[in-house]
Amino acid sequence: MASRILALTAMALLLAGCAAVPAESIAPTPVPSPPPTAVIDVPRQSSELAPVEQLAAPVRIQIPSVGVDISIAPVGIQPDGFMEIPENITVAGWYQYGSSPSSDTGSTVITAHVDDFIQGLGPFSQLASMPAQAEIIVTTDDGVDHRYQLESVQNVQKAQVPLDQVFDRDGAPRIVLLTCGGQFDENVRQYSDNVVAIANPL
Repeated sequence: MASRILALTAMALLLAGCAAVPAESIAPTPVPSPPPTAVIDVPRQSSELAPVEQLAAPVRIQIPSVGVDISIAPVGIQPDGFMEIPENITVAGWYQYGSSPSSDTGSTVITAHVDDFIQGLGPFSQLASMPAQAEIIVTTDDGVDHRYQLESVQNVQKAQVPLDQVFDRDGAPRIVLLTCGGQFDENVRQYSDNVVAIANPL
């Protein structure tokens, strides 16, 4: 369990993990609280890992209103515990140990770099510019187009990103798109925020 919590705290885009807070006892005498547990079950990197569900994988994402049309590759967790992100800024990464667009429940997490010193601005730099109720189309490898409508897009400080919601596996199906945003710190070469876009199936 400790290694899973460590994996949460080290995820590249999200930079924060947390444990569930034990419920307070209402008994008149002290009752031992249950040990903290990870609010989401993010697996560690391992040759033993396999995608949680053998469902159709997303291979393309289109956001017509802002001109995004790029391929998607499956990603997991690097040996250092950080979430993988494709180096090519024109390729998005799908967190393959979570839900897919074909899942009945949970968040399909798709991420890409906002920019690169050599490659310039990436397509996901347009996430913050999406208009209200923008349509997002995710195509899976079985040829099905899954259509979503934007619910919200916001900048969130990296330490404040709600990991339990972003990587939710049990709630209503939706997609969560992530990239960097906010101020860029030249000293640490990092952005202050994540752009978090949430969209629901149409």
